[in-house]
Amino acid sequence: MHAPVPDRPASEPARVEVALGERSYPVLIGPGVRHRLPAEVARIGAQRVVVVSARPPEWTPDPGVPHRVVPVRDGEHDKSLTTVEQLCRAFAEFGLTRTDAVVSCGGGTTTDVVGLAAGLYHRGVPVIHLPTSLLAQVDASVGGKTAVNLPEGKNLVGVYWQPRAVLCDTEHLGTLPQREWRNGYGEIARAHFIGAGDLRDRPVAEQIAASVALKARVVAADERDSGLRHILNYGHTLGHALERATDFGLRHGEAVGVGTVFAGRLAGVLGRVPADRVAEHHDVVAGYGLDTTLPAGVDHDELIALMRRDKKATSGLSFVLDGPGGVELVARVPEAAVRTALSGM
Repeated sequence: MHAPVPDRPASEPARVEVALGERSYPVLIGPGVRHRLPAEVARIGAQRVVVVSARPPEWTPDPGVPHRVVPVRDGEHDKSLTTVEQLCRAFAEFGLTRTDAVVSCGGGTTTDVVGLAAGLYHRGVPVIHLPTSLLAQVDASVGGKTAVNLPEGKNLVGVYWQPRAVLCDTEHLGTLPQREWRNGYGEIARAHFIGAGDLRDRPVAEQIAASVALKARVVAADERDSGLRHILNYGHTLGHALERATDFGLRHGEAVGVGTVFAGRLAGVLGRVPADRVAEHHDVVAGYGLDTTLPAGVDHDELIALMRRDKKATSGLSFVLDGPGGVELVARVPEAAVRTALSGM
């Protein structure tokens, strides 16, 4: 499913600007862009850097200034307040100040945890993200949402803390196992329904750039989730519940893929979209090589209970759904409709 990743840049990398006034920042996409880290560190004026890396030393770039490397692990089980505390203590031990910076190098859980730690330490120090997984490059590293999990649910503790730059080096993708590609394709599949268009069969760098450009437009218009940004959670309400219900046996993108199929089915049950649009959800997700059905043995009552704890669920069960006026947040969805949509999966 994925395109070959070139060894050397044939041209300048793709550049997407996240337009937030004086807090605007670039997202650079292409092979070898990790080597631009020293230039980005110099651009923001950081004197010293802590590099938090889930990658081997040979894939952890030198920021070009005095620095300390703090190793971490990618994965939801380390996406916790305990990890945030450990990182902040490492920052303090190094003597990091607001004139310095933090760099993350890893997948989506790493960018989330490091972004939150950077946003909290000294009430905020600059952070640059080097996302190394497809999931992190198309979504997690861009937009400033940082969060960790609680036993009660996904991403329940976090802050908005925008990075100063994001470097999406496509050479990192050549090291990924096949399952990590599927993990990223779950987010690309959901982007199909919120404005990115049909990205199937496009080169991977174009898929990343199109996904990032869509997210940049949405974030620039609604940085703090007061309205439009809800569309980025398409497929995520059930997706997050599935992650918790399987104790993260289902990866985030895999769960979002199933959640996207469910969002289409639920919109159909509610009469918001016709049958062919429901079928399109299934076909697009399947076209990326993703599962379209619920994992065996998952209890519907547990899923509904978990979905009620979703951050968007301020007025009963709430979902981002397609409809005649486009994608929007729909509150107070009847539980019976949710059960009907689940039973078909």
